[in-house]
Amino acid sequence: MQIEIKESDKRLDSYLASVTDLSRSKIKKLLDQEKILVNGKIKPASYKVKEHDLITIELEEEYSDLEPTNIPLDIVYEDEYLLIINKQSGLVTHPAPGHVTDTLVNALLYHNKVEPTTNFRPGIVHRLDKDTSGLMVVAKNSKVMELLSAMMKEKKVERHYLALVDGVINHDSGTIDAPIGRDENNRQKMAVTAENSKEAITHFKVLKRFSNNTLLECILETGRTHQIRVHLNYINHPVTNDPVYGNHKNVTPFGQMLHSKSIRFIHPITKKELYFEQTPPQEFLDYLKELN
Repeated sequence: MQIEIKESDKRLDSYLASVTDLSRSKIKKLLDQEKILVNGKIKPASYKVKEHDLITIELEEEYSDLEPTNIPLDIVYEDEYLLIINKQSGLVTHPAPGHVTDTLVNALLYHNKVEPTTNFRPGIVHRLDKDTSGLMVVAKNSKVMELLSAMMKEKKVERHYLALVDGVINHDSGTIDAPIGRDENNRQKMAVTAENSKEAITHFKVLKRFSNNTLLECILETGRTHQIRVHLNYINHPVTNDPVYGNHKNVTPFGQMLHSKSIRFIHPITKKELYFEQTPPQEFLDYLKELN
């Protein structure tokens, strides 16, 4: 949706509320998600619009008829409230414009693991990139989804990842504290930037060094889009085989060597601690053997 401004000196959020059918809460959400641009740039809700400004709004599609798909699920844990899934590399987490079938959400609907809804990502509390494998939690209903989402924001869910990176890291451990936002030159990518960004913190420790690679364990303190991939590329050690942020000469059919290794949190309903750990897929292990 595009809107050309016809007046000046009105707050961006107030102006949009007056000229569109969007609710103020929806406008706030879209602004927080950086889905509203003014003249191609991200602006805060308080930005005072100017005549002839061009506003672009990226509206999420809602899919009332998501097609259930018989894709096998590797369920590590399940109760009446939630699931822990071991997602295979190559599987998209949820539908998006241009890709509405063959996702984890389609599989969850087929196996009756989540409540059907017009929302395009029922049950998805946090996502893993298409080519990232490993553990993720799925809520079975909206109440549990709300509770788990709040726990994510409050940093009450501990997630550890395995990442094989290009190059040899000499430090045994470290912390990357660098804000992440949309890449101004490529809206499909994220980048470390001071402009329109959010706090992002990744801790890492070296597990093993190879001649031209390093195996890391990464711990997310925050959960920004592509966080580990962006941060490791920022320190000039991109995830091996990362087709977007890495050394493109090393791309293999398997995709980036990034695996969600473990997850730990207090169950939002039963209050019991849940901890699960998952071995990387065989392709990941075979690649490590080759490096040895």
